[in-house]
Order: sequence, then C-alpha cells, then structure tokens
Amino acid sequence: MDDADKRGENAPKKVGRRGARELTERRLSNVALHYLSRYSATTDSLRKVLMRRVVASARAHGTDPEEGAAWIETLITKFQTLGYLNDRAYAENRARSLLARGSSSLAVAMKLREKGLDADNIEAALETAREDALDLDLVAAAALARRRRLGPYRRDDEREERRDRDLAALARAGFSYEIAKRIIEAETVDVLEVMVAGEHVDDRSRYSADSIHE
Repeated sequence: MDDADKRGENAPKKVGRRGARELTERRLSNVALHYLSRYSATTDSLRKVLMRRVVASARAHGTDPEEGAAWIETLITKFQTLGYLNDRAYAENRARSLLARGSSSLAVAMKLREKGLDADNIEAALETAREDALDLDLVAAAALARRRRLGPYRRDDEREERRDRDLAALARAGFSYEIAKRIIEAETVDVLEVMVAGEHVDDRSRYSADSIHE
C-alpha cells in the first residue's frame, strides 16, 4: 500500500448530514411544541411543517403517512383546545401589523390567505381592525406615505414633479386611485393627520375657505 493509500485509509471519515429520525406520536408532539414556541403559527402552517416530518420519516423509516396525518390532526385539536393555536387571534394580530406598515386591505387579505387562513377569519380580522380606524385603507396608505416619504412628506420643491410616481406607488400597493389622490394631494402633513384621525377634512376646501376670509 503506497503513502497515498495509507493517507486515505487513515483520513477521518466525513460526517454526513444526519438522516431524518423515525417519528413517533410523542416525538411529533415535541416537534410541534418547539415550533409553536418559536413562531406565531396558523393551523395550516403547523400542519405543513409536521407533514414534512412525517413524509421524511416515511421515506427513511417506513412510517405510515396516514397514521402520521392522524397524529397531526390529533395534535392540532389538542393545541387549539389549549390555546397554543388560534387562527382568529393570529389573523387579527397579523392584520394590525400589516396595516400599520402600510399594506392595503386587499394586500392584507392576500397575505392572510397565503398563510392558509379562511375567509371567515380574514373578514373577522379586518372587522376588528375597523374598530380602530374608520377607513382602513386611508390609514394604511398614510402609513405607507410616511414610511416612503411620499406626497406631503416630500420637500415642497419636489412634490409636483414626483406626484405621478407617488400615486403609482400607492396604486401598486393596492390602494384605490381615490385614496391615493387624497393622500398625495394633502396640503400638509398636519392636514393628512387630521384626515387619518377620522376628521375627513377636505384640505383644498379648508384652504380655499381660509383664503376667502383673508
């Protein structure tokens, strides 16, 4: 045996990626608890995570996929009963967060559907959000304008030049032309904030009236 062969024989063996562990119902429960302790999850997202584990165990160890799926449904019912899994609460919290960042109600509904939430939970979440705002899209569009420095948040000398781009930015985010126009054409940030507060002041009428009385 030459030196190259000896080196190869004595070289440390590479440790490969550990294969999937064989699942039991108890082990699957531990996986679910670990996931729920780290992430805010919907029923659909947890089901998908657990089913991936079942499929991996089925390929590596012959776990029965139907039995694994039954375990999952039992765990889901258990965690829903204990309050660890609550699609309604998830939808409400996520909707509030997205609206505050400037997502339109259409975009919010789409993102919640992507999480596997049904129409009832989505509509209930938006209804709950409406308790804090008379016009969800107006408030959200104003939040997006503030974040991206659009409309009245721009310097006066660049507002006219950027007007169409700002309108297009709000349109791409899912807001109607009417909402976008109200936001971008608000005379000042103060006027916009009054509108968002639910006062619905028509800034142009307000300023026209002021000029009449001067």
